[in-house]
Amino acid sequence: MHALDRLADAVGIEPRYWDIQGHLHERSPDTARHLLSAMGIAARSDTEIAASLKAQADSVWHEVLPLVIVAQEACEIAVPLRLRAQNLRWTIDFENGAQKSGECSLKDLPVEDRAEIEAQAISLTRLHLPGAQAGYHRLHVNEFSAPLIVAPAQCYLPLGANRYWGIAAQLYALRSGHNWGIGDFSDLRALMEWAAAQGAGAVGINPLHALFLNSPECASPYSPSSRLFLNPLYLDVAAIPDFAESAQARAMLESSSIADALRQARAASHVDYRKVAAIKLAVLKRLFEHFQEIHAGDDRGHAFRKFVGDAGADLQSFATFQMLSEHFGTHDWLRWGDARDPASAETASLARANPLRIAFFQYLQWQCAEQLAAARAPSMAIGLYADLAVSADVQSADHWAHQDLFMGSTRVGAPPDPFNETGQEWGVVPLDPHRLRATGYRHFIALLRANMRHARALRIDHVMSLMRIFAIPEGGTPADGAYVRYPLDDLFAITALESQRNRCIIIGEDLGTVPEGFRERMSRAHALSYRVLYFEKEHGRFRRPEEFPHLACVTASTHDLATLHGFWACEDIAAKSRQRIFGSLEQEENARQERAADKRALLEALAAENLLLHGITTQSLPEWTPELANAIHAYLARSLGILFMAQLDDLANERLQVNLPGATTEHPNWQKRLAHSLEELSSDIAIKDTMSGIVRERASSK
Repeated sequence: MHALDRLADAVGIEPRYWDIQGHLHERSPDTARHLLSAMGIAARSDTEIAASLKAQADSVWHEVLPLVIVAQEACEIAVPLRLRAQNLRWTIDFENGAQKSGECSLKDLPVEDRAEIEAQAISLTRLHLPGAQAGYHRLHVNEFSAPLIVAPAQCYLPLGANRYWGIAAQLYALRSGHNWGIGDFSDLRALMEWAAAQGAGAVGINPLHALFLNSPECASPYSPSSRLFLNPLYLDVAAIPDFAESAQARAMLESSSIADALRQARAASHVDYRKVAAIKLAVLKRLFEHFQEIHAGDDRGHAFRKFVGDAGADLQSFATFQMLSEHFGTHDWLRWGDARDPASAETASLARANPLRIAFFQYLQWQCAEQLAAARAPSMAIGLYADLAVSADVQSADHWAHQDLFMGSTRVGAPPDPFNETGQEWGVVPLDPHRLRATGYRHFIALLRANMRHARALRIDHVMSLMRIFAIPEGGTPADGAYVRYPLDDLFAITALESQRNRCIIIGEDLGTVPEGFRERMSRAHALSYRVLYFEKEHGRFRRPEEFPHLACVTASTHDLATLHGFWACEDIAAKSRQRIFGSLEQEENARQERAADKRALLEALAAENLLLHGITTQSLPEWTPELANAIHAYLARSLGILFMAQLDDLANERLQVNLPGATTEHPNWQKRLAHSLEELSSDIAIKDTMSGIVRERASSK
């Protein structure tokens, strides 16, 4: 094997992969060099490769203790040691302040391996420690120490978890009598209250991650600026206490310019992000000024300062990034000169010069947290079902603040699949698995905590990223990509620990190219598989309700796929044709023929469950009707999966899908608003009947 291949293999860059269509792809030397460089590993010449290979081999022997130890609760902890001392004293500092200690002699531990590093002989032994309770602890062995993470074997599931159902919605798409042209946290609360009254156990929403306030048209919730913080455009400005107190803020809405803009934003069929941001941020600025004037020394001021203190360095860094984006007129931080470095003197100087602007952005996050916490329905069995994007945008605050944690010159994507024959590049930047481990997984833990804080179910987008990520060299195409391995067992363990502590169900979006054995690993961890109707077929036959796995979240569609109405009308195929996503007319015609076959197969599946109305045959391919929608919802509601999520777009009979992957900016991705308001939807008899049917099917399913 060539030295370059040995080096790439050693750091987890996979040599080849099979795509979903069964085609084998080999890793190219150029891709290997690029990904190695992104990890900070020199590989431009044979000399550099040889030196890097030696450094990789030696680095393990320099780890007296592992950089981080992850163990399973109540199981013996086996700790590899590379020590020269003969007498060992170990201590575990538990997170609750307790300690456990012990002693042993190195000669009593069997030697597993030996090496000579820098003319010194080192032996690999293994220290066996008693099992410990779950938590974040610290192990000391002589003068060395390392984080010790002890996790439960499985993620949280409600006691007696049987069959729940919920409604999945895009928050920005919600209309209501009060919102300002974009769905907000008060709309979320109204949606949850309505859903709970109909017997739903959960409301699922798109990622609420912070985007770019200076470029609000960059609206994809899956390309965020920060996965640690929230999008202030979801604030219900009028519900902030300062709005009721500030006559000046209320008067702003009566000015002709803002009143006209607000009227247009409310009436629009799509979210006008620039208009919405301009209105909201102008009023929010005045609310913050009022807060500073009135509440700096009272209980609200204390609550704000406590929020900022609890959020710590991450919030300070995020708010500083937003201030700098304004100062430089761009969030492309590579164009910020010395401020590209968060620790630079330039960054510190600008932060000192703009404390109130930084405080303003912290105030927005405080209000987001307050309103999201209030958007709940206590009677719901589960409650809020949140969504965690796979990573952050390359120009993001997260990347700027933690540049050493990311493989900055690469992008996350996907190899070719039936929905994009050329593969996908998502514009987000992957974490470096080695730096992630070296820092004790602190950033990953913070991400889970931030996204579970107000949620009782968390969908992890592209959950296979816990095992491997398809990394594409910057400027390359998906054909240039290769998979990079991640420490799956460690990441699953931490996910289980945070899941149990936050009583939060884990749903893994396991669509696309799924590695062999991965779904079984999810099942052992009690993470729900994400099962979408359109994909649940084999040999031309749709999976029957009783054939769905119990540990699953079942749904008809997703934000990236056609609505039920759009699926039946082939609207997604027409949209791809308009956007020239198909490679040829033949591909488009094949898609239409496959869709006709899928529709017949779906009718056959419904007929087998006695859900087709009299007069409809499996060959007639009837026009789309509400009755057909009800039959499909009933079919999925019968499934054995723990959770069934009905898309609000499907309940509302929407035809156009939220996002068309591969589309250009001409297609309104992440902008479409629902045709009807929440008030209209909640009084719609047909929707209520659909929900009642779902409740009956979930209750009667065995």
